[in-house]
Amino acid sequence: MRPKDAATVLIIRRDTGAPRVLMGRRHRGNAFMPDKWVFPGGRIDLCDYRGAAARELADDVATALARTTNAARAAVLPRALAMAAVRETFEETGLLLGQPVSGITPGRGAWRDFRAAGVLPDLKPLRFVARAITPPGRTRRFDARFFVADARALVSLDPGTGSGELDELAWFDWDAALELDLPSITRAILHEVAARENEPERPIPFHSFTRGGHRLGTV
Repeated sequence: MRPKDAATVLIIRRDTGAPRVLMGRRHRGNAFMPDKWVFPGGRIDLCDYRGAAARELADDVATALARTTNAARAAVLPRALAMAAVRETFEETGLLLGQPVSGITPGRGAWRDFRAAGVLPDLKPLRFVARAITPPGRTRRFDARFFVADARALVSLDPGTGSGELDELAWFDWDAALELDLPSITRAILHEVAARENEPERPIPFHSFTRGGHRLGTV
């Protein structure tokens, strides 16, 4: 099965001492990773290739993301990945990673409720920190790009209702997060992001899998 392009964002709070990351527990009724704690995110929707943003991706982030795809898609995929990360975060948590803008019309489609709040997505705070492709043989496969964003980029820290895909949301420091029931790749990304707190210029890791096992390279 060909992996679907997807995006995930780790939202980090630094307002109470040690950094804390937002995580959600997937509903036990989900076919994919039930009861596991994960970061908000999901696959790209066609609507993520269009639509206005309050601010665009930083140039260095867009350049790094472009290296994860072929030349034909390099001009459009980076922005779509960032838009997907923001949209999926809103859909799963109710949190708006964006900026209030006057005079917005809601429009149609998956962005309607986001825009109805009078907010446009803000892509500037997103930093690209990792890439991982689901191992072959799984019922669902994703080519996921992981972003980090500071919680100060949220319109509010108060979550909304979300879609119900995540049945619990909470902020955890690194040690507490690592004690949760995590998918192995989620655990690896947590270690990576924790290391970046002290070494922000680390190479961006690329986790891939073959029948022979796990491979770790760089983007």
